[in-house]
Amino acid sequence: MMIMIAGPYRSGTNNDLKLIKKNMDNLESMALPIFKKGHIPMIGEWVANPIIELAGSKEVGDAVFKEFQYPVAHRLLKKCDAILRIEGASVGADQDVEVAKSLGLKVYYHINEIPDVK
Repeated sequence: MMIMIAGPYRSGTNNDLKLIKKNMDNLESMALPIFKKGHIPMIGEWVANPIIELAGSKEVGDAVFKEFQYPVAHRLLKKCDAILRIEGASVGADQDVEVAKSLGLKVYYHINEIPDVK
């Protein structure tokens, strides 16, 4: 399966780049365990951030950033098979889960819920 990892990215950071990086590191910490289970990990920001930069965003949270961040993730979810919602308050991650549910994707809340590929 291709599994999107959803959780806090900007939430609770007040757009502080060090705190955003900490959140991104937390999201990315799930990528290797998902891969070791035999799946393909995906994080929306891996795709969205280069698009946001190329579209001319000058800072995190500006109008260009907002134009692309969530739509990229939601479009990407249409290619995923499941979503892993990691802990932490995040309106965006909660929206991702709702989109995933509307698409009929599996929703996991802990890495141990994800089956190993045999």
